[in-house]
Amino acid sequence: MTTDESILGRLSALRAADLPVHGGRTMAYVYDSGRPELDELAAAAQAAYSGVNGLDMTVFPSVVALENDLVRRAAGLLGGDEQTVGTFTSGGTESCLLAVHAARTHARRTRGIDRPEMVLPSTVHPAFHKAAELFGIQSRVVPVDGDRYTVRAADVQAAMTADTALVVVSAPSYAHGVIDPVVEVSEIARARGVLCHVDACIGGWFLGHLRLAADAPEIPTFDLSAPGVTSISVDLHKYGYTPKGASIVLFRDDELRRDGYFVHTAWPGYPVITTTLQGTKSAAPLAGAWAVVERVGTDGYIELSRKVHHTTRLFIDGVDKIPGLRVLGSPQASLLAVTSDDPELDVFVLADEMRAAGWYLQPQLAYLTSPANLHLTVTAAMANPESATELLDQLSAAADRARAVGPAEVNPMLKQAAATLDPRTLGPDEATAALTMAGIGDGNALPERMAPVLAALQVLPEPIAARLLPEVISRLYRGTIPDR
Repeated sequence: MTTDESILGRLSALRAADLPVHGGRTMAYVYDSGRPELDELAAAAQAAYSGVNGLDMTVFPSVVALENDLVRRAAGLLGGDEQTVGTFTSGGTESCLLAVHAARTHARRTRGIDRPEMVLPSTVHPAFHKAAELFGIQSRVVPVDGDRYTVRAADVQAAMTADTALVVVSAPSYAHGVIDPVVEVSEIARARGVLCHVDACIGGWFLGHLRLAADAPEIPTFDLSAPGVTSISVDLHKYGYTPKGASIVLFRDDELRRDGYFVHTAWPGYPVITTTLQGTKSAAPLAGAWAVVERVGTDGYIELSRKVHHTTRLFIDGVDKIPGLRVLGSPQASLLAVTSDDPELDVFVLADEMRAAGWYLQPQLAYLTSPANLHLTVTAAMANPESATELLDQLSAAADRARAVGPAEVNPMLKQAAATLDPRTLGPDEATAALTMAGIGDGNALPERMAPVLAALQVLPEPIAARLLPEVISRLYRGTIPDR
């Protein structure tokens, strides 16, 4: 008989191989407030709602009360008014998908557009490309401004057509932490009767509270206070420091939000109306998010945001003093991208060296005007001068080690072989051969050092790289049937 202790022991053993979620050293994917009492509160709130199904709000009216509270807070923070409404979702991707889905329906219903399009900056989050694929929408991608990495309003205007249903801007963009010209772009959209969505998933809660601080930096208007903005997404499980699975998408009015609902009554079962992409959904993340937001409060978030802002500035100034390294663009939030101007200092090797020292800095491949770089997300757990000094010292030492190792080498046959491959007809044997040349064997685990793999991905044509990545992930999930 399997005991509780053995089950929990197995989970603990599995978690030991993961990166830490507390302490701030995992500088992507996780958001640590540095306040362990919030984790305890959230766990208790989630446990209280673990069996509640958010599918039917008429059966569980408490989910409506919790969601309305969070939406009201978000609307008040992000320029909403008495007409603003919103929906609680499972995360930033779902919030973005709902905004796109509502825009498609709205364009069909109000403008008779059968083949809707949307205009996207080249720096936009891939969630919008996912939405385009899922909902059959044509994307028109426009470049960003050189090494500023923000979209130009004139380029958005030039890309718009009579079929444009939505334009998207970021506040900030994930890769570089810069804010697009939201007011200018949204005004162009409004003049054409086109909806405008602001992706503030990672920055909205942080920037919204930071601008309330007495010593707030200058932050451009990025939210619903700009008349042309019709929807905005903001994640609570990022700088709200709530448990994962908590985001909100706000709409300027209820008519637009209803365009994102799904309703079906033409079947013999219960009348179906879903406000999100999910049907059955646990109310535990909602309860956990509500509890944490209530506990921290506006003043608490302002203080957390201040600390993160000041620490981010310390990082930016410190990185630029490390020989060979510099920060891309002019970050306006809590994200920064670090690149190398030294041909002997490979940022992917630097990432490996930092990981060996207990830090995770997220590698980002070169794309258009953005060189290969490392992404850093600064959270409250790192928001103090001592942690900033420690990271910068570790980064400087790791840069010296990376120079000694030298740049990652790519199998010279890989690029030659890739030129002969057709991603549409690539078979298992060809994929295996290409992955082997890229440094990924035929196992179900990734190499310990990822720099050679990342370097290989950079030299591959994008369609080939996009075809091979699912092969890698499929191998990781190639499980075996357990003995019973």
